[in-house]
Amino acid sequence: MPSAPPKPCSHPGCGALVRDGSGRCAKHPAKAWAKRPDTAKRITGRKLQQLRAALFSANPLCVACEKLGRVTLATQRDHIVSLGEGGADVPGNTQGLCDDCHEAKSLAEALRGRRLPPR
Repeated sequence: MPSAPPKPCSHPGCGALVRDGSGRCAKHPAKAWAKRPDTAKRITGRKLQQLRAALFSANPLCVACEKLGRVTLATQRDHIVSLGEGGADVPGNTQGLCDDCHEAKSLAEALRGRRLPPR
């Protein structure tokens, strides 16, 4: 059975040929993913459920839809300033959004995060 031809190392500027299929030579191993140490701690469990219930009982409508004059029930607890951008997981940094508005906001944050240099 024929084997795949060697490919150049995917590290910028390295032209070493790699035969094992990993994409990296021995000099440039791929870094393992690790969570940043300054990432905010997320609230989970019963406390999160209590915060969601309090948020939706205080304002059951989607904040973004209300600004546009639409009436839509909020189904997502959203961080106004995302945790990835330095926001805290506190009640003052949350708002209720519908699924569509939450998805649009999350996509915009993800695209913005890819363009920003790492902190």
